[in-house]
Amino acid sequence: MNESTIRVRLMKNDDFDAVVEIDEKVLKTSRQEFYEIKFEKLFKSKEYLPTSLVAEKPDGTVVGFIMGQLFMGEYGIFEDEANLDTIGVDPDYQKQGIGEMLVNEYMDHLKELGVRKVNTLVDRNDAKMLHFLNSNQFSASTTIVSLERIL
Repeated sequence: MNESTIRVRLMKNDDFDAVVEIDEKVLKTSRQEFYEIKFEKLFKSKEYLPTSLVAEKPDGTVVGFIMGQLFMGEYGIFEDEANLDTIGVDPDYQKQGIGEMLVNEYMDHLKELGVRKVNTLVDRNDAKMLHFLNSNQFSASTTIVSLERIL
């Protein structure tokens, strides 16, 4: 698959099944309920502006996605910060630049909307994701480190 044949577009509600399928291929477990909640918020809430994207082949097959949130603040004024919370590329199409393409398109789209900073969270033990995010110009935040207590 040539990167130039992949098209990135705004995610639609109809992309639900493809997103769930890609996520299941990547994580080896189904998170359908998780995506039902995310899609409900993304496509039915008036508080968030659609910013999530998919990468698709010329035949319309979705091979990757990136999801996040841009909260519409008080009085309909957009925040200048957004979140990137989920990204997935079908394992059959990984290592072909699709993840980087999705990140770049996502950042360009948010920049056009006035966003100045994008936040994300990642497990510090997930070396592959840390490497991917670092190679896509993410760096450690100055935000307070998340702490947890396991019971």
